[in-house]
Amino acid sequence: MTTTNKTPNTAPDTAQDAAQDAASDTTANTTANTAANATAKTAGYAPERAPRLEWAKHAPEVYKAMIRLDTAAKQGLDARLYELVKIRASQLNHCAFCLDMHTKDALAAGESVERIVQLSAWEESRHFYTEKELAAIELTEAITVLTDGFVPDEVYDRAAGLFEEAELAQLIAAITVINAWNRFGVTTRMTPGHYRPGRHA
Repeated sequence: MTTTNKTPNTAPDTAQDAAQDAASDTTANTTANTAANATAKTAGYAPERAPRLEWAKHAPEVYKAMIRLDTAAKQGLDARLYELVKIRASQLNHCAFCLDMHTKDALAAGESVERIVQLSAWEESRHFYTEKELAAIELTEAITVLTDGFVPDEVYDRAAGLFEEAELAQLIAAITVINAWNRFGVTTRMTPGHYRPGRHA
């Protein structure tokens, strides 16, 4: 996740730009939320919840720094592997907003629906992924769920045997960044469903 309802490829130039971007998202989300709730009411769906807080609008310097960190973290990583890592961390952290965003981004990057669907059960669906992808997914789980014995040597060593050191460093950074985005999304209950991939490409 790299914004309140999208993943820009470049950071806003100033904190003011970030604040304006976030304010624009607030207006768009409010309109979309109203329309979605009207549709949901007639179709019998649960109403869509508004976010607790539009954090990016109120902390534009943090928002801008996070976007830059995200952009730096993905350098040199395969786009589809990068999105698989983001989806898996978001599944573990129960971040609905990030799942919406990165599933759509993965599809836009050429990922298959089948591999995305199987990701939550990857240990029983290993044949859908390359050994390198499996190592990245396993490392994602170890870094994300630190209460389960930290990052085991065997998990780290498996990834280290398949990734060059520079690429492994970028992978660790990418996993760390999506975990930070997840925590913003879950804490402020950012609303999924309105993200459109490539909106700010």
